[in-house]
Amino acid sequence: MSATWRVILDPDLPGRVNMARDRALLEGVSAGTSRPTLRLYGWVPPCLSLGRHQPPSAVDPGFCRRHGLDMVRRPTGGRAVLHHLELTYAVVAALGRPPLPTNLQDAYRRLCGPLVLACTSLGIPAVLTAGEVNLRMPRPQSSEPCFKQPAAGEVVVGGRKLVGSASRSHRGAILQHGAILLGWDGALQAGALGLADDRDLRPHVTTLAEQLGRLPTRGELERVIVTGFAKALDLDLEPGELTTVEAERARELEGDPALRVE
Repeated sequence: MSATWRVILDPDLPGRVNMARDRALLEGVSAGTSRPTLRLYGWVPPCLSLGRHQPPSAVDPGFCRRHGLDMVRRPTGGRAVLHHLELTYAVVAALGRPPLPTNLQDAYRRLCGPLVLACTSLGIPAVLTAGEVNLRMPRPQSSEPCFKQPAAGEVVVGGRKLVGSASRSHRGAILQHGAILLGWDGALQAGALGLADDRDLRPHVTTLAEQLGRLPTRGELERVIVTGFAKALDLDLEPGELTTVEAERARELEGDPALRVE
């Protein structure tokens, strides 16, 4: 029997709002008061997110302020990501309940599979990188950006990363979210990360625009991702929104100091 999840298609939102919503969903699913959810969203203004243990010294806050880039701390680990020309996916669901296994690393790979299916439906030869998934965080002070090197279980095309994901568990639930690259602004990416240019980054990444020779519409991309999750995980996906309780909790979390980059 297919599991039933909710799909939330959010507009472009500020970084604090996005991370607060993901956290509110994680709390709700962990407590058994929220439905498992696939959420798709964008960012406005462009926002640099840091892993939850990464210090501001790993990036260039001054550059971000001068160029109107927001900054936020993710509830997940990993390294810095500039959310700009992308669509972000987030999955919040219980571990150990179909279709997800109990083990976090296995669940991570399982949740990347639908993204591969979505890409191949567009004609992009995406695959998951081989090897055992290792979700241990790099050194907190690491300045190496997320897209510099694909880890095991990530979505790549020709060895170049197309989707960068991060994951964490909380009281029996998983939050996994990741950036699906639509395009690439090398100067902005490099500057936000404290790099002189993007020459060390660009060879390691690819984008949907590069692979397709065009920029897919938001609606087109949302449709193939939702279909990919439905098919790969045998899900019934029902359109929905945050509940009143979830929305109120998200607004509370927007003021949480844990989201600040200082």
